[in-house]
Amino acid sequence: MKLVLIIGFWLAAAIHLVPVVGLLGVDKLNALYGLNISDPSLEVLMRHRAVMFGLLGGLLAYAPFRPTLVWPALIGGFVSATSFIVIALLVGGYNGAVQGIVHGDLLALGGLVVAFIAAWRMPKGEK
Repeated sequence: MKLVLIIGFWLAAAIHLVPVVGLLGVDKLNALYGLNISDPSLEVLMRHRAVMFGLLGGLLAYAPFRPTLVWPALIGGFVSATSFIVIALLVGGYNGAVQGIVHGDLLALGGLVVAFIAAWRMPKGEK
């Protein structure tokens, strides 16, 4: 069951860590999101977004090895992926790169559901 927990978390972590490449500059951000980021303020916001995803991705990757982090990481991951999908559906009209993020977040949710079930079924001392 522990291996299932790790796999679920690591799938979600891998997807949440993809935006970290945005820290390398505006060209990486443009490629990631299919945008032309020319406003320095928007670049600052998007690069900061990369940092935040790095933090969440790191938490998701580390959580299966620290029982006290399992539930906070699951909550953070679910809120992140679900909120992006809901916002994208409410706004609509987004480009193909954002559609790819929606698909990635659906995959991350799948990993989080697997991790949730594994955590729920795991004996307390085994986590």
